Amino acid sequence: MTDMDVDYLVIGAGPAGLQLGYFLHQARRSYRILEAGPAAGTFFKTFPRHRKLISINKPHTGTTDPELNLRMDWNSLLSDDPELLFTRYTPRYFPHADDLVRYLQDFAAKTDLDIHYDSRVVEVSRKDHFVVRDSRGRTHTAKRVIVATGPSKPYLPDIPGIEHAEPYGTASTDPDDYTDQRVLIIGKGNSAFETADNLVETAAVIHLVGPHSLRMAWQTHFVGHVRAVNNNFLDTYQLKSQNAVLDGDVLDIRPDGDGFVVKVSFARADEVTKELRYDRVIAATGFRFDASVFTEKPALTINDRFAALTPEWESTNTPDLYFAGTLMQVRDFKKSTSGFIHGFRYCVRSLHRILERKYHGAEWPHVDVALDDLADVVVDRVNRTSGLWQQFGQLGDVVTVDGDRARYYEELPVDWVPGFADDCFVITLEYGPDHDKVDPFDITVRRVAQNDTERAFDAAYLHPVVRHLRDGEVVATHHLAENLENEWTGATTHRDPLRRFLAQRVPVR
Repeated sequence: MTDMDVDYLVIGAGPAGLQLGYFLHQARRSYRILEAGPAAGTFFKTFPRHRKLISINKPHTGTTDPELNLRMDWNSLLSDDPELLFTRYTPRYFPHADDLVRYLQDFAAKTDLDIHYDSRVVEVSRKDHFVVRDSRGRTHTAKRVIVATGPSKPYLPDIPGIEHAEPYGTASTDPDDYTDQRVLIIGKGNSAFETADNLVETAAVIHLVGPHSLRMAWQTHFVGHVRAVNNNFLDTYQLKSQNAVLDGDVLDIRPDGDGFVVKVSFARADEVTKELRYDRVIAATGFRFDASVFTEKPALTINDRFAALTPEWESTNTPDLYFAGTLMQVRDFKKSTSGFIHGFRYCVRSLHRILERKYHGAEWPHVDVALDDLADVVVDRVNRTSGLWQQFGQLGDVVTVDGDRARYYEELPVDWVPGFADDCFVITLEYGPDHDKVDPFDITVRRVAQNDTERAFDAAYLHPVVRHLRDGEVVATHHLAENLENEWTGATTHRDPLRRFLAQRVPVR
């Protein structure tokens, strides 16, 4: 077999590439990172277009516990250096994107990662190993490739005339360019609302259009749905100020003089079809994974926007091809937080541990616990963890039992656990069933009382769940009662019920 340049070739020096590079560097593995731009974090030099991040930054939490603080710090990467925290870069709750660029570049420099800049990957081929060519004419060989580019190619829906729409990535951000114009924005996500909010003072009419009902993050708990920081535009719609959100499909776009005629099929009016005229059309329809550099294409899914991945974040049809960062979200699409730094930083750490176990024989980090101490260990853990907090329902701690001792493993992909242990307990933080169908501000909606141990299973809010798995099947489940302050510390409401559950499943010997 050909001698490899490296064991791991990482494509992209954005937050995911830097995070994986940090873990590979700490483990002294053979790796290299290829970055298309001249510095780390190139994507964030352009996006978001209006430069305000919706990932929160909260330096003042009232606690000095670094683990708890990561619950409110959505931009820092994981490291052992307390100086490498994004909260040291700005006090702003919704930071400027330039601060994130500065942070990522400092992270790359201070951790001394092996990054080759101005090295855009132009081809990835594979036989018994990977051969990767870059834009500088160099060839790299590797046993494994990890794609950390994010969905880098604009996603345009299949609409006749979509080429007449200005892409979100290049449309002018100067509101004066839209003075007295009628503007249609295709899309109803944060990029569409961010764009609309920017134009409210100058555009004559702004319409947002999309086929699905509007979903608010405060109700669904998915931070990629429309955030309150971007929803001022809704006031201008509901208070009849010349703007509107249209539920329907754009059927075609055609030029008409200095503007465009857009045919829209409305979903709320018995499929009535109307032609509406606009001066500008902007496509804020998101991004997709760019598979064009692969000679043998990885399998795709979700309208071909993402690579199809196994529970190990490995391509389903290309062995040893892994994905890190926002591309990991295919495993929890629009459910948890893998599409964002505060979610995928933990997934990347789990991916690294999977790689260490799979290719280097390393054990998953764990601690030994006496069985009679297990309930207290679980309670203490769920009250501090940032990984399970951010990756609710997707990452879980695992406990295996041998005699009168237990082994406690942290942050495994829940879907991967059946291959890890035949008989175990899995601890997660989760919202309740149908939590996204409940209006959290409707006081007439029945809610489970705080610390209601009898009906903890019906809690809509985030709370700990402990499941006993045997041969991949759930044989018993225990819910810890929800708590307003997320403090599951009560003796009679949290610890004692959990202790009884564990004793019934695994009696102390």
